[in-house]
Amino acid sequence: MDLSERIARLRKSWRPGHVLLVIPLALIVVITVVDILAPEDIRLGPLLVIAPAITASFAGPLSTAVIGILAVAGQAYIGLHFGLLTSRGVLVQIAAIAVLSALVVFYCLMRERHGQELARVRSVAEAAQQILLWPLPDRIGPLRVASLYLAAEDEALIGGDLYAATRTGGGTHVMIGDVRGKGLAAVGEAALLLGAFREAAHQHTSLPALAAALERSVGRYQADFEPEGEAGERFVTALLLEIPDHDPIIRMTSCGHPAPLLLSPGHSVSVPSLHPAPPLGVGGTGQTGYTVDVFTFEEGDTLLLYTDGIIEARSREGVFYPFAERAARWTDSSPETLLRHLRRDLLAHAGGYLGDDAAVIAIHRAPAGNSGIHHGKAARPDSSPHGPGGTGPSREC
Repeated sequence: MDLSERIARLRKSWRPGHVLLVIPLALIVVITVVDILAPEDIRLGPLLVIAPAITASFAGPLSTAVIGILAVAGQAYIGLHFGLLTSRGVLVQIAAIAVLSALVVFYCLMRERHGQELARVRSVAEAAQQILLWPLPDRIGPLRVASLYLAAEDEALIGGDLYAATRTGGGTHVMIGDVRGKGLAAVGEAALLLGAFREAAHQHTSLPALAAALERSVGRYQADFEPEGEAGERFVTALLLEIPDHDPIIRMTSCGHPAPLLLSPGHSVSVPSLHPAPPLGVGGTGQTGYTVDVFTFEEGDTLLLYTDGIIEARSREGVFYPFAERAARWTDSSPETLLRHLRRDLLAHAGGYLGDDAAVIAIHRAPAGNSGIHHGKAARPDSSPHGPGGTGPSREC
């Protein structure tokens, strides 16, 4: 092994915390020297315990133990220098530094074990997130897509908010939803709804039929697993979308979920006017109880789907996050850039902490030449088929 390889391995094994070890080592040397040079009535040896104490803040138990041993050795050297090594006072000081150093090392061991457990928990959460919330692809047909999920619970990566997208025939079906409650307690119901959507979207061609199928799935889940004390209090808000590949429209069915934002080039933001049905799990309405609202969705437009954790985020002064106003700043950005700006701006507004899970999906209809699929001539919006209860495309605010 040549010198360059040895230096490369040394750099790889060297950690930033190793450089900081100079600080406790310097403290041991300085305190020992000053104690020896100071007048007899001034004793600084007990301060040597500071060295292992500060080492624990950036190093592991082994490095902390070494620094503790050196601190004990420093106190012993001071006693030896003055010929008092076997005196009761010096022995007590040495024992005190040794005991305190051992306690600090024990703290480091517990902290390291807790860190390993936390790392395992986070790895499980990451695996669960990959299973439940499959990452949305960057492109789905003519659409460019980006998604963002922010869990409210500490150390959690998933919670009660959910989203999914799937290709069905000549279009794309998308769902975004919010299970009542937050954190890991809502994960089971979110998992059920995601699985039901991915299956039912290929079996039901209309949004009302899809919504009715999801209502049945949620109802069966609640009948089997809903706690007795929460009967009738568990529900899911959901927004279902159908986006045809070749028609510049979008169909939506809302089950108690907030309407999305429609962003157009030039900082234009509008809010489609929906006719929401009750949330899933409140009580089935049948297919005729769900309305399909149809709106134009042209090339260059971006649709922002979100959960209420976004609009209910508060600042320290109690001000709600002005979602539409802030989103208008980045209407000309790509979906990835748009969500990156929104994430940074949202966390800054909320002081880095959200009181509820939050999810956002940005769906951009790319120009025909950039869609990655072949486009024919788009049909007139008013000639496209609508589901039961549908209306003509509009651009309502």
